Amino acid sequence: MAVLRRLRRGLLKLAGTLLAIGLVLPAPPILALRWLSPPTTAFMLLQDGAVDYRWRARTEISPSLVWAVVSAEDQKFFQHHGFDLESIRDAVEDYRAGRGLRGASTISQQVAKNLFLWPDQNLLRKGIEAYLTLLIEACWPKARILEVYVNTVEFGNGLFGAEAAARQVFGTSAAELSNAQAALLAAVLPSPKRFDASAPSPYVRGRQAWILEQMARVRAGGEPLDWGPRG
Repeated sequence: MAVLRRLRRGLLKLAGTLLAIGLVLPAPPILALRWLSPPTTAFMLLQDGAVDYRWRARTEISPSLVWAVVSAEDQKFFQHHGFDLESIRDAVEDYRAGRGLRGASTISQQVAKNLFLWPDQNLLRKGIEAYLTLLIEACWPKARILEVYVNTVEFGNGLFGAEAAARQVFGTSAAELSNAQAALLAAVLPSPKRFDASAPSPYVRGRQAWILEQMARVRAGGEPLDWGPRG
């Protein structure tokens, strides 16, 4: 029995040590990414085909795209601290009512997932994502979270970030995107491998129109957006 107790204590100590290491390890790279441009992301590494990724500083990206993605993906972005608890509650209630499982991820959660994780939906991945989201919100200002998001999110099959998408879809730079173009790119974000901004379906056009309406409202009532040089 004494041997078993020592073994149990040893296993618990090992588990605690591994947990502590797992909690500490992500902090330095996340803090560094407040200033450094990520050379790649987990989602890019998981891509089967070619990847088009061209990082641009936020001074080289149209604010229209930022307001478009906030309007489309996370209208409470400037109010929450990483999690939209009301949307999570509504999603859980919809699931319990048999209306299917829908996403309730904020832009901050999507940044954590895109940078470090994999696309499967399970409790382990969601738990890791939640912890990484807390670190990102603690280490980065909101403008940096948006800057990383619009540079690393997938806008089409293998098409990552605002500059690659603007060049491929519209033949222009990310800095020159209009409101309509930005809304069209944001319209494909729920499923960028299914929807195509280069040949938008009626559904995508409908989402584009809805996003344009939301942009005017969100921009008028939203937080001031610091989209200048990084601080």
